Amino acid sequence: MVGRVAGKSAAPAVEIPVGDHLVRVSNPDRIYFPQSGATKLDLVRYYLSVGDGIVNALRERPCMLHRFPKGLAGEKVHQKRLPAGAPDWIGTVRVYFPRYGRHADELCVRELADIVWAVQMSTVEFHPWNSRAADTESPDEWRIDLDPMPECPWSRVQRVAGVVRETLTELGAVGFPKTSGGKGIHIYVRIAPEHGFHEVRRAALAFAHEVQRRAPADVTTTWWRRDRDPRQLFVDYNQNARDHTIAAAYSVRGVPSATVSTPVRWDEIEDIDPRDFTIATVPQRYAALGDLHADIDAEVFRIEPLLQWADRDRIVELPDDAS
Repeated sequence: MVGRVAGKSAAPAVEIPVGDHLVRVSNPDRIYFPQSGATKLDLVRYYLSVGDGIVNALRERPCMLHRFPKGLAGEKVHQKRLPAGAPDWIGTVRVYFPRYGRHADELCVRELADIVWAVQMSTVEFHPWNSRAADTESPDEWRIDLDPMPECPWSRVQRVAGVVRETLTELGAVGFPKTSGGKGIHIYVRIAPEHGFHEVRRAALAFAHEVQRRAPADVTTTWWRRDRDPRQLFVDYNQNARDHTIAAAYSVRGVPSATVSTPVRWDEIEDIDPRDFTIATVPQRYAALGDLHADIDAEVFRIEPLLQWADRDRIVELPDDAS
């Protein structure tokens, strides 16, 4: 039950019981999404409605937060370090950024209350690493990001998703797809944490090359954005680089329509419109289907075949940035 707490804001704060904790949410009526009028409290309720799913997506991973202290109309803050004022039960993990020679203590979700507290701190989007706290240097998640260029139609994204599925099946890998919350699709593959970021990224590029070979009219792996055909789809292997993060499954996106990066079944992809998955619609879908990524940890793939492809393609060094 949500209880009211006296406060100085226009609307009183509320206290929300989440597991063993009571999370105070200030300014619950602050409008975060002007297009729908959805408030901060609506955002909290959304994350509570998909609780097991969002925790499964974030559990034990360093997590960068996209915060909007004044709602979407205000400034967006990319928060790597845990925001100040965290209660002592909030988990963290220390990560290293070689480019800057610095460490940071990032949020490390272990329970739903961690997520609700982050929303209280104005977080809209959750962007986890593809490695876990036990060994942040060894990714256990390979991410296939189907990133459409500005003139790429959704039908092309759907078609390439089918090619990705076919290729994964031939490798003996199981992919778990989701909408990006924008115009693309992400596919996650659980991998054995036996390699560093560089090797996982080499493997991801080798896979992207294979998809391009099978769908050359649809796919590009060209590094520089300015050199890509605006009608094609970029298989963004760079999302497997250190400290490159994408929105988690069930994460809301910081856009006016409040879309959600939503797990989907492979057989749905040919019919869905990603704009239909929002904080208003996903709770009902989740109640009916549960977490479609619930079994991801049971399907572990070893990337050695992809590393053989990388050797075949003579992939040795990779640029540091794809901007």
